[in-house]
Amino acid sequence: MALIAIPPQPTTLQNLPPRLFTAPPSKFSLTSPPTPNASSTSTVTYSYYPTKSANSVSVSNTTSTSRRSSLVVRASTSPFSPNIADTLGDVNIFTAAGDPVFFKDLWDQNQGIAVVALLRHFGCPCCWELASSLKEAKPKFDAAGVKLVAIGVGTPNKARILADRLPFPMDCLYADPERKAYDILGLYYGFGRTFFNPASAKVFSRFEALQKAVKNYTVEATPDDRSSVLQQGGMFVFKGKQLLYARKDEGTGDHAPLDDIFEVCCKVPVA
Repeated sequence: MALIAIPPQPTTLQNLPPRLFTAPPSKFSLTSPPTPNASSTSTVTYSYYPTKSANSVSVSNTTSTSRRSSLVVRASTSPFSPNIADTLGDVNIFTAAGDPVFFKDLWDQNQGIAVVALLRHFGCPCCWELASSLKEAKPKFDAAGVKLVAIGVGTPNKARILADRLPFPMDCLYADPERKAYDILGLYYGFGRTFFNPASAKVFSRFEALQKAVKNYTVEATPDDRSSVLQQGGMFVFKGKQLLYARKDEGTGDHAPLDDIFEVCCKVPVA
């Protein structure tokens, strides 16, 4: 009997079953930060205190066996300065339309509340998923008087690809091709963080949302500077110039829960 060879079907993000995704091999574990002792977790906590000055950010190193609140963020070698908004203020980035804009002009620097989401890069499928979630949550944030700002790594034309194909509102999408804001905020960067960090495993639980978000995905949105794909993102909440919440993504797809972000925004006292 003659055997008929059937050519394999092309594999895409849409038709790849979740079971084919596996966690990074253990042999790569050395590229990730050491796992804290199970009986003690060291964290850095940023808390908002209305009795403090407008630029105050409270930072404390704590050790606890209990589960931390949503205000617990990833530990950093150098805590954020209370003047971080001023440091970011003169950073020049671009609107998705290509117009230059200063960071300080993205929201009201007096009393305005803003959620600043720094995506990895415009060609990252996980960032399309995050952008999709931000778009769905935008009406809720708008109703609460909170401005959503999404910034990605790449040139404005790459930002427009995401905005057109996802789609995503261009009026709150910005491009930081030189990663200036990312560097000032000390967001993680590197091969291990991007491909082998255990924190990335949580994206497997959002597989259906990821598939939906990348329905019109194209690799053309990836920055021409390929070194940019090693950049990680983060999530920040400001009231005026005051930093209320800060979280660095540990790995690809390690996004802050938007429900936690909204809760932080709702707890901000009205001036």
